[in-house]
Amino acid sequence: MFYIVGAGGFGRETYDAVLARGERSAVADDRIAFLDDTLAGEVVRGLPVHPLAEAEAGSGYVIAIGSAEARPRIAGQLDAAGLEARSVVHPAALIAPETTLAGGCVVLAFTFVSSSVRLGGHVHLGGGVTIGHDAVLEDHATVFLGVKIAGNVTLQERVTVGGGAVILPGVTVGAGATIGAGAVVVRDVPAGRTVKGVPAA
Repeated sequence: MFYIVGAGGFGRETYDAVLARGERSAVADDRIAFLDDTLAGEVVRGLPVHPLAEAEAGSGYVIAIGSAEARPRIAGQLDAAGLEARSVVHPAALIAPETTLAGGCVVLAFTFVSSSVRLGGHVHLGGGVTIGHDAVLEDHATVFLGVKIAGNVTLQERVTVGGGAVILPGVTVGAGATIGAGAVVVRDVPAGRTVKGVPAA
């Protein structure tokens, strides 16, 4: 069994990426479902929606929820229940050599991840994102549509980068920080800080 956790907009986009790979799921029996406590019992995009508590041990899962704060809790719950995080990469995304993805990443269409990048667990890259060489995106980082991240940038755990933002080379964004949509980040951002504007402050 393979589960997409979250049956909202990003969950449906993640399912699109699974379908675009030419397979219904990452397991041989082709069974796939959503996990979503709010929509449990419904059918979304032709797939059943189950509560998280009903997830089958030994199954694969990917979390398709935009909140970088919610993902660690959900991943911990599913890992403890005996499930395995797996990544979903749209075939129209390009990932260069010597780049590594930990389990549970989602990479949508037209995203380019350059050489020697490290993506931690449960990282989300929306459509049309560019990640420069030697960047590090730690666990649960969220990068929305059209973001441009230059080389040697570090996004620490649970960072959220709003759509269309630009982060210049060598910048470190501290854990739990938020970069506003369209911001241009020219210097390091402290942990937990929200910055916006051009230049971001």
